[in-house]
Amino acid sequence: MHDYDDDNDGPIISKRRKTTTSSNVDSKHEYDSKMMTTTTSDSGMVVSPSVLPSGSNKSKQSQVGGDSRFPYTVEENSKLMDEDKMNLTSLFQLPSSSDSIKQVSETANTDDQDDEEDNLTLIERKEKLEEDNLTLAERKEKLEAASALGRISKTKIAAKKVTSSSLKCASKKIIKSRSKSTNLHLNSGAGKKWTTFAHNGIVLPPPYKPHGVKMLYNGEQVELTPEQEEVATMFAVMKDTEFAAKPKFIENFMNDWRVILGKEHVIKKFHLCDFTPIYDWHQNEKDKKKQLSALERKALKEEKLKEDERYMWAFVDGKKEKVGNFRVEPPGLFRGRGEHPKMGKLKRRIRPDEITINIGKGEPVPECPIPNERWKEVKHDNTVTWLAFWKNPIDPKAFKYVFLDDTSSWKGQSDKDKYEKARLLKDYILDIRANYRKDFRNKDLMKQQISVAAYLIDMLALRAGNEKDDDEADTVGCCTLKVENVSLVPQTNKLEINFLGKDSIKYENTVEVDPLVYKAIGEFKKGKNTGEELFDKLDTYKLNAHLKELMPGLTAKVFRTYNASITLDKLLNSEIMNRNVAEKVVVYNRANKEVAKLCNHQRSEPKSHGAQMLKLRDNIVKLKGVLDGLETNLHRVRKGKAPLQLDADDGKPKKNFTPEMYGGLQRKIKLTLDKIEKTERDMDLKKELKTTALGTSKTNYLDPRISVAWCKRHEVPIEKIFNKSLLAKFAWAMDVDPSFRF
Repeated sequence: MHDYDDDNDGPIISKRRKTTTSSNVDSKHEYDSKMMTTTTSDSGMVVSPSVLPSGSNKSKQSQVGGDSRFPYTVEENSKLMDEDKMNLTSLFQLPSSSDSIKQVSETANTDDQDDEEDNLTLIERKEKLEEDNLTLAERKEKLEAASALGRISKTKIAAKKVTSSSLKCASKKIIKSRSKSTNLHLNSGAGKKWTTFAHNGIVLPPPYKPHGVKMLYNGEQVELTPEQEEVATMFAVMKDTEFAAKPKFIENFMNDWRVILGKEHVIKKFHLCDFTPIYDWHQNEKDKKKQLSALERKALKEEKLKEDERYMWAFVDGKKEKVGNFRVEPPGLFRGRGEHPKMGKLKRRIRPDEITINIGKGEPVPECPIPNERWKEVKHDNTVTWLAFWKNPIDPKAFKYVFLDDTSSWKGQSDKDKYEKARLLKDYILDIRANYRKDFRNKDLMKQQISVAAYLIDMLALRAGNEKDDDEADTVGCCTLKVENVSLVPQTNKLEINFLGKDSIKYENTVEVDPLVYKAIGEFKKGKNTGEELFDKLDTYKLNAHLKELMPGLTAKVFRTYNASITLDKLLNSEIMNRNVAEKVVVYNRANKEVAKLCNHQRSEPKSHGAQMLKLRDNIVKLKGVLDGLETNLHRVRKGKAPLQLDADDGKPKKNFTPEMYGGLQRKIKLTLDKIEKTERDMDLKKELKTTALGTSKTNYLDPRISVAWCKRHEVPIEKIFNKSLLAKFAWAMDVDPSFRF
């Protein structure tokens, strides 16, 4: 499933990279993947059937108050939460901030998948309308330009070209409304994608099965309905996570849970709740699963695979293609990344009547898995590549999509087109840089801000950014930087840049910039409060529209892909022929690290880092002990003495001494020295990379042909660089010539 971002013009991997569910968990043994049987009211709050009035079946965003059918008003909720905030230590001993588990915030690939060129955004639809109004002479001129480029099709240029006059005519109101929308629904795409398209639909998680374990409130057992119990269990199983101690998480959880509990329920305050009995039950169920024999686990796995088989494949124009994530995410408590304001909110059940299916005309429509229910709509749109979609229950503006797997031919072609577009930027980059530099002193403030923003995006590989609603995470990009995010270092041309970027990853950098950029930013800051926007005349739409005037299809995101790939290509273009494979892999990983730093791909230090480092140190100590023994024996052999039995407790000399032992000892010493060197190298690399996420850039920003060609030139197995999923995803790049350069 994928979320959509108008900043990206296409699908990005959803915030969990690939949204997965624990479908292989038996509902009798483990809670994690269970569904909650609830309904939503007209106002959107998740309520139990007894609270919901008859005839109400619409699904909207949750909110507390504003409707007499809800048990609590906003004021009542606020009062209750104020009391809870003073008592955040639960009876089951919530982890302290010092003991809480660090969240691994790895930018995914996730969220960074590039444009799906099979879908038009609202902006591109506007451009297409503008194209229809061009004169014959203008169209001829554009087609001639397309022919000269060679690598860009005439139709793409016609669809993407934006004229300066059209930009000036666009009203500020239209521009603002587009940049403010963070997720756009994909309707009709750009051209026919398939003739026949068949699949078996998607999988909804099974209904929730109550366990009957009673939690405690103020020391007393309390009765809960199945709906109430499931939400309580959602929180109980998170006891050992950092979220269980976050005030915002607890506040949002209690707000949504109170609606299901109802106003008359005894549970009112969080600090009086004790979820320990449910937590203990959950742990016991997990232990039972661990005690299953290997044969039993294998049987369960095979049974699950058999059930999933029919949903794993689609047929596109007669070709069998693997489907990506075909499962609807089960209900749970939203976690988000960083300090997301919606953390802890209830992700409600997705019903079939919220899901739209897309399939070939004349093909059997997938059967709805829930009796007496039906899909919201069945479409036969051959201009798009998604199989199904539904609204995100947490963000009403966002949509969840099911696509074919990354290994599919559609996705492979999309990836290849993305990197070819970035490669094309090489032919334009000098002119583009000259273009934005000449506007550093432009008296038109909007043009000056566009030039400075383009400079920062190009030189620092910043994301463009876009406007956000008040209830979204407080993250920014280049175009949405605030005055407080950029400081001028006195007596220098350096900027101190500090902001919370995508997925709540902090960006901190002190960088020397062009003196004219330094001066311009100083002017942009004058007369503004710290919370005001630095680029107040600019948004991502204006910036991308300007960039498309400089190169067909160019957006701020293309700069990021270009700079990441060209950086890796340059760093790997060095002579390393006299090194072994392990040393060459280190060279690659360090080059990858520089790209990750450029793109600000960070992560928290892994929980297992300390244990891994300790294990490596212990291995080195053991190897050095073995080395000492081997060297002692070598010294004895030189004197004609029999070597000691290193593997015997008594250390007595071996009975059968032969001259050949001397050569054998030398070989063992060399092997042991090599092992020590490799282990020390592994330790150094782990230390270097403990807070760097290499995978995001490798998956989303680095042209895989660079890595494949490098491996071929230097005789490094590609499996040392790409894992199995990347090998499948980038199958199209495996036959690249060894001489390939980005």
